[in-house]
Amino acid sequence: MIDQSHIERVLARLPRLEHELNEPNAAANPKRFRDMVREHAALRKLAAKAETFFKLQHDADEHRTLLASGESDKEFLELAKAELAQADADLPGLEKDLLFALLPPDPDETRNAVVEIRAGTGGEEAALFAGDLFRMYSRYAERRGWKIGIVDASSSDLRGFKEIVFTVEGPEVYRYLQYESGGHRVQRVPVTEGAGRIHTSAATVAVFPEAEPEDDIEIKPEEIRIDIFRSSGPGGQSVNTTDSAVRILHLPTGLIVQCQDEKSQHRNREKAFTVLKSRLLDAKRRVEAEKKGNERRELTGSGDRSQRIRTYNFPQNRLTDHRINLTLYSLDRIVEGNLEEVIQALREHDLSLRLAEEIKDSAARK
Repeated sequence: MIDQSHIERVLARLPRLEHELNEPNAAANPKRFRDMVREHAALRKLAAKAETFFKLQHDADEHRTLLASGESDKEFLELAKAELAQADADLPGLEKDLLFALLPPDPDETRNAVVEIRAGTGGEEAALFAGDLFRMYSRYAERRGWKIGIVDASSSDLRGFKEIVFTVEGPEVYRYLQYESGGHRVQRVPVTEGAGRIHTSAATVAVFPEAEPEDDIEIKPEEIRIDIFRSSGPGGQSVNTTDSAVRILHLPTGLIVQCQDEKSQHRNREKAFTVLKSRLLDAKRRVEAEKKGNERRELTGSGDRSQRIRTYNFPQNRLTDHRINLTLYSLDRIVEGNLEEVIQALREHDLSLRLAEEIKDSAARK
């Protein structure tokens, strides 16, 4: 049973926070201001869910009292009985939503994301599958009103991708895409197969929260090597007449990031540094998650990127997410960007794990 007094204590912060946000110098510290805006949004969401839940709970109690008394006409009692049944059916879901809303907000979820897709085993078919994944995420981003920006791409002969790196900008991008990191496997008859045999190929996806200026990610000049070269397209053909592409090697980690999508060397350098900082931030986040040893590492891609997380079986029109044993027979819609059902199931499972962790930590503190 949810303690209403506890929620009221949490929400007591809301008017004070609104007062702070309305102060003339509230935005003087950008990071603190952004944190307050995020906290305010989370508390408003909690307030709305609490109001809905407790109102329905109150109504259900009144219906029970009325039915127990029997002091009304038959038609009214039947109406109260039906409304009580509906309330009892709705309350568990609303209670779960309210418990989820009580979880501390994850600041990373409001960030943009950097996505890397690499073809794995399977040759040209794997590159085509990597291209299909990029198209799927592009369509999903379009549905949500997000903006895709190519950082770097290495095309294959059949217009797939050996590798593609891109940014996704928009509201709460990382909140939804964080579950996509890992190994993706495809089973289908490739266009390169003349005998109609089903092949299995793979691609890996890595999703990082995009680094922000306030992040404590320091890159010293002596820790990097920057190479400038001429951009090239599929097959090595030149797509730029100037040396504008940028490659950055981070010496302490061996990470290599390059960007050749922009015609401006300055813009390519800026985008490459953003990706490098994002990868370093993700590495730092993974170390912290491993120290905690929580179950969410595999779900949110904080573990081994090569772990197989999902299978796309085209002959059966089936998608299977192995982390949560989810199977859907709507692959044709999913690859067109209809990822909502998959991501919602992953998100609910993630929130359940977070809630279990919070309850365990709370019990340990008592």
